[in-house]
Amino acid sequence: MPMFKNLKSWFLVPLIFLGAVTTSIAQSDEPFVSDVWTGDNGDGTYTNPIIHADYSDPDVVRVGDDFYMTASSFNVVPGLPVLHSKDLVNWEIINHALPRQYPIEHFKTPRHGQGVWAPSFRYYNGEFYIYWGDPDFGIYMVKTDDPAGEWTKPTLVKEGKGLIDASPLWDDEGNAYLVHAFARSRAGINSILVAQEMKVDGTGLIGEPVLVFDGHDEHPTVEGPKFYQHGDYYYILAPAGGVEFGWQLAMRSENPLGPYEEKIVLHQGNTEINGPHQGGLVDTPNGEYWFVHFSDQGAYGRIVHLNPVHWEDDWPMMGEDINDDGIGEPVTTHQKPDVGETYPVQTPADSDEFDSNEIGLQWQWQANPEVYWAFPHGNSDKLRLFSTRVPEDFTNYWDVPHLLLQKFPAQEFTATTKLEFHPSDEEVGEETGLIIMGRDYSYLSVKDMDEKGFYISQTVAHEADNSGAEEEVAGEYVDTNELWFRVKITGEKGDVQCAFSYSTDGKDFTSIGESFKARPGGWIGAKVGIFASRPFENYDSGFADFDWFRITK
Repeated sequence: MPMFKNLKSWFLVPLIFLGAVTTSIAQSDEPFVSDVWTGDNGDGTYTNPIIHADYSDPDVVRVGDDFYMTASSFNVVPGLPVLHSKDLVNWEIINHALPRQYPIEHFKTPRHGQGVWAPSFRYYNGEFYIYWGDPDFGIYMVKTDDPAGEWTKPTLVKEGKGLIDASPLWDDEGNAYLVHAFARSRAGINSILVAQEMKVDGTGLIGEPVLVFDGHDEHPTVEGPKFYQHGDYYYILAPAGGVEFGWQLAMRSENPLGPYEEKIVLHQGNTEINGPHQGGLVDTPNGEYWFVHFSDQGAYGRIVHLNPVHWEDDWPMMGEDINDDGIGEPVTTHQKPDVGETYPVQTPADSDEFDSNEIGLQWQWQANPEVYWAFPHGNSDKLRLFSTRVPEDFTNYWDVPHLLLQKFPAQEFTATTKLEFHPSDEEVGEETGLIIMGRDYSYLSVKDMDEKGFYISQTVAHEADNSGAEEEVAGEYVDTNELWFRVKITGEKGDVQCAFSYSTDGKDFTSIGESFKARPGGWIGAKVGIFASRPFENYDSGFADFDWFRITK
């Protein structure tokens, strides 16, 4: 697989400022702005979500006047997205810290719901660190001095089954600690947090873990802890109560290993923003504090929200106390963070013209890729997908790794792609197309069926994660291999409808098949993307050249 695009419009310059090493990112080209969603209102305010895409369990770190975010990536590859912002509202994806999932062989097969759970992003002594828990292997760490550059291979900081949601802390006294939670599905326990001393270099733990919080009585399913030091206290911020209807806890102690007292600092209240679930606390250069977190929206994924934070009696109170119950509620629209300047509107990329020598950073595979799956086509500004064999016992695409997918970028949008299909001359049965992927999925594909021409069809699979079989729901022949495929997404959480159509001239589109209701995948939202497959072995695979992939209203 070619390298994913490390955007050339950005470069990093190390700066020495007041004795601290910081990182400056300069922009030379126009920022990407999605056609379907922006959080910046253009008048000094923003509207939540700031990113209407599935960046689950976000965590944020500030270095100088630059903000960096990462998020859970679970089984998809590349993993650990790295996003950059200057104002906490406008974000660009600049890298992935995990080009391959480890262990490499284990993740060559789609391992839905496994992999990277709830990372923490930190900066210490001139280096950026990301920690995460893999529920099957333990707590990992990667680091770099350049978040847009190369990251180290993962270090297994603590081996163990069920260790998740790891967050480190280097305190003002020069000591290091780590807090984490447990996955009941692996460890048989949950709703507790443990803390442990860590080596200052961040590569391993010292001594024995200490139980610092038990949420069973009043705060069940406490998880996703983030470790901080502020003023006279150590703080652990963590959500409890579950992804859909939970709340945010703040815990504080004068000792990193406890005992901790707790307070609910953010909940849904009377708002329509459910959760609000885990995230990260960050300050601005002028001393404001903000909380970046997610709200679960079903097939749309866990979308990113930003809430103001003020300190009240040494508690970080989040959002606004709209209903006067002493607890903050998430804001819908709010004044943007005061960062001293106004920065251009910017969003993570969704459309892709495939005119680079690298695959765009919005794209991810379902597992560690093989080198021959896809190539940017430098002679024609296209992306070439070679048809890749599906398993001999193929039932559906749930366990097929070579789907090239990206997150849903808005509540309503249209995805259109132009392709040329060049099947092999040796065999028949190859297909390529446009797919909506989740536990249920549907796709529009073209096959080289027989002498009648190229065969276009819509296929649906329900309960794909439980080996649900594919079913063709509509099909017809065309006399060209140059095609435009389209899917229109409409609806709301719990009822996300997807309608397919195609064109042979790029102007007039013909609806095909039936409306399909999207479902999320394994801990992730539904995804949209492209693929090319074959059911046979041969020595000269066919291919599809994708000219572009555009997200529009």
